[in-house]
Amino acid sequence: MTYQQLWHSLTPLYDAREARAIVSTLLEELFGMTTADIICHDTDHLDSQQYETLMAMMRRLGDAEPVQYVLGQAPFMHRMMHVEPGVLIPRPETEVLCQWIIDDAHSAMPQVVDIGCGSGCIAITLALELDHAHVTAIDYSEKAIAVTRQNACRHHASLEVKQHDALAMTGDDCRWDIIVSNPPYVRESERSDMHPNVIRHEPSEALFVTDDDPLVFYRAIGRYAATALRHGGSLYFECNTALVDDTSQLLRLLGLENVEKRSDQFGRPRFIKAIRP
Repeated sequence: MTYQQLWHSLTPLYDAREARAIVSTLLEELFGMTTADIICHDTDHLDSQQYETLMAMMRRLGDAEPVQYVLGQAPFMHRMMHVEPGVLIPRPETEVLCQWIIDDAHSAMPQVVDIGCGSGCIAITLALELDHAHVTAIDYSEKAIAVTRQNACRHHASLEVKQHDALAMTGDDCRWDIIVSNPPYVRESERSDMHPNVIRHEPSEALFVTDDDPLVFYRAIGRYAATALRHGGSLYFECNTALVDDTSQLLRLLGLENVEKRSDQFGRPRFIKAIRP
């Protein structure tokens, strides 16, 4: 099959631009093809084993499986993170949150915890970018814990990884300089607005919350942060863009101060920082 035939086969699921980008990524990562190779139809010169591999992956893509799962990796902050079904795929927006934390961090050897670490992309980035940071990554999912450990080993990042429920964080008075979390925040009523590759393949428990209590994770983590942060310590959240104001108000009610909102690279309000007084 030619490049054009390959990407055309995905147009029932994706628009032409995205279909071309997905197939280009696949060919680049699998076979080291350049853009020029792809345009010049070098797919015609694959050997039989390469062709079978390509067709198997195209079948997975045709079932709306994200290309990141098909390839087993996703880029994040100039590093490749291993990903697999059962673990949320890192998003480019979350890189903005990491950069905010990196730019803010001034204390030597900060104590940092990432609650709901998923692939470990946030925790590993902070462990590598913050000078002498002690980073702990927490998740309820055994799969997330295993993938985080794998990624930490892959990137030679030193961090502690623990299995724990984000809704049941207690104690740890004045333990952390930084708490960060990108918890589930998509309301069930928003499910129909999401792409089939997310709905069918990414873990629902890492994405969705009920409409009647969409801030359940923010309340639990915010309450924990109000005592577990050191005085002057910072809490950082990624949020549902429709609920940033509600989340900000919640954090103020929990006793946190200097609540600040920031937008992602697309201009949408998505991140919040709050300080323990």
